[in-house]
Amino acid sequence: MESIEVAPFRDLCTDCGVSRTTQPKRCATACQFIQPNYPKFEALAHGRERIEDSSDEIFFGPYLEMFRARLKTPLKGAQWTGIITRLCEVLLEQGLVEAVITMSSDPDDRWKPVPVIVTRSEDMAQCRGMKMGYAPIIQYLEQAKEMGYKKVAMVGIPCQVYAARALEQEFGFEKLLIIGSPCSDNTSTENFHQFLGLLSEKPETISYLEFRADYHVEIRFENGQKQEIPFLKLPLSNLPADFFPTTCKTCVDYVNALSDITVGYMAGTGEQWIIVRNTKGQGLARLLAQELILEPVSSAGNRLSPVKGFMKNVELAAGGLPLQRMPNFLRGIFAWVMPRFGPRGLEFAKARIEMKAIESVIHLRQVAPHKMKNMVPPHIWKLVRTYGLKPQFDEIKSSREST
Repeated sequence: MESIEVAPFRDLCTDCGVSRTTQPKRCATACQFIQPNYPKFEALAHGRERIEDSSDEIFFGPYLEMFRARLKTPLKGAQWTGIITRLCEVLLEQGLVEAVITMSSDPDDRWKPVPVIVTRSEDMAQCRGMKMGYAPIIQYLEQAKEMGYKKVAMVGIPCQVYAARALEQEFGFEKLLIIGSPCSDNTSTENFHQFLGLLSEKPETISYLEFRADYHVEIRFENGQKQEIPFLKLPLSNLPADFFPTTCKTCVDYVNALSDITVGYMAGTGEQWIIVRNTKGQGLARLLAQELILEPVSSAGNRLSPVKGFMKNVELAAGGLPLQRMPNFLRGIFAWVMPRFGPRGLEFAKARIEMKAIESVIHLRQVAPHKMKNMVPPHIWKLVRTYGLKPQFDEIKSSREST
């Protein structure tokens, strides 16, 4: 089945694939960036909405348990130790699903994501490693249904997972397992190559890149060399203002709250962070029980000051003002201080989620104020209230509109 090469234009679009399906008008109800309904789909996916008061679920969405984890035997070429890849391999090996809809890499560009329908466990090896860019995975989810697959798993980022949940009942799979990863902002593959060019004189030799929870970016090269760069020393100020699209700057689901199980890095403190969200997620975690080393999550430091500093920078950037670069001597000091005394573990994850919530509110007010009422869910307003951001009268739905 051929793929639609060009997606119809949509404002605030990540090309998740809905607009490439046989019914592209489903974007109106399936898009995270039009009129999302997180309570509805949290209840659909997890049997209940998130607990917003006196619970960490206001940050992380509904969950049953979370922990740090790593594979006892890491997969060669995988990101971190390869938990998602191995989980999909086991699902196919045991016949628990007939197909996995996920991302492979373009044959000519290791960083460019290409959706694939994998039916053999050994073919999951081609899907290892990080990709950066947009890929219409929902189109392939529809194709899997049309090809007759009844039991499938999907691996996706938040905007893709939201669309999958919105269309889940319509697709009508006998079994749909969703494995999600938190999204640390996306950009085009072309923009990502520009970023790699700022990190190395030979960017084409970079084979691995990961943003770690210890405030460093780890880079590996084809010759085996490794390099660690503190976040504060990244050349972010050299990137164009539109390096990250408006969609990423206004995303309210950084942590992929609608997946059955979420596997990421933010609270991992050196390992991967697993959030088990429902009974399906518990079943997925049990599949790897004998292959994982599990540890409780930890929390340290205080996020308030870093988040306030981030908010100030976002306000300047949204107002079109140039950001001042930190003097080099201060960069070195802060690069040493942050991994030791900055927010770590769950506190680091909460900081990143609050930062994204703040960024979403400020940027939406700047570029699409008419979308505020529909795009910003109530729990986001609760997160940003700590930092003095409150909804204006026309930015929240009335009780009549909410029903």
